[in-house]
Parts: sequence; structure tokens; C-alpha cells
Amino acid sequence: MAKFKSFEEIEAWKHARNLVKDIYILSQTTRLKYDYGLRDQIQRAAVSVMSNIAEGFERNSYREFIHFLYIARGSCAEVKSQLYVLIDLNYIDERTFKNLYDRTSQISKALLGLINYLKNANNSDK
Repeated sequence: MAKFKSFEEIEAWKHARNLVKDIYILSQTTRLKYDYGLRDQIQRAAVSVMSNIAEGFERNSYREFIHFLYIARGSCAEVKSQLYVLIDLNYIDERTFKNLYDRTSQISKALLGLINYLKNANNSDK
């Protein structure tokens, strides 16, 4: 599909994987570890980003891949929204918030770029 041989080659997936790792580290090293509901929710949302990229890729269809990339973008928005809760509850500082928020925004932008690329590639195949 596209120019990728595997989902592991997709830059957005690589960045999402690193984001997941950092969310899990945050969940173990801050007061977030005691807020089970929020901790689990932000972990699930972050994992959903990378999982939907992978699942969509493996569907082997431009249409389905694009659909799953949109779901991954939605999960990025969910992570960003939950980061506001983390900073509002003083679980993270401003620097950590900005770092994670900016990285999540970059993943979302990369996904949109990939969506647009796939739409154009799919239309040129017709």
C-alpha cells in the first residue's frame, strides 16, 4: 500500500509509538498513577493512535486505510484534550504539557498529510 511495505515504516506510527511510551512513563512517575480512570483513558487513546494506523494499513485498501487514519486523528484529539485535564489537575507542568501537546499535534498533521496523499493516489489509480 502506497510506498510502505509495513506499517512500521510510517513516520506517524513511529512517533505515535514514542508518544505511547512517554504517556506510560508519565503514568508511572506522576500523581496520574493514582487517577486510574484518567490514566487508563489517556493510555488507551494514545495506544489507539498507533493501533489504528497499523490496522488501517493491514486492511490493504486505500478506503479503509484512510478511514482508520481518521480514527487515529480522533484519538490524537482525545489525547490532546486529556492533556488539558492533566495540567488543570497539576499532574504535569507547562513544559511537559507543551511537549506532549505539540508532539500529538505533529502526529495529527502527519496523519492528515498521509490521508491527503492516499486520497490523491487513490484517485490517480482510477
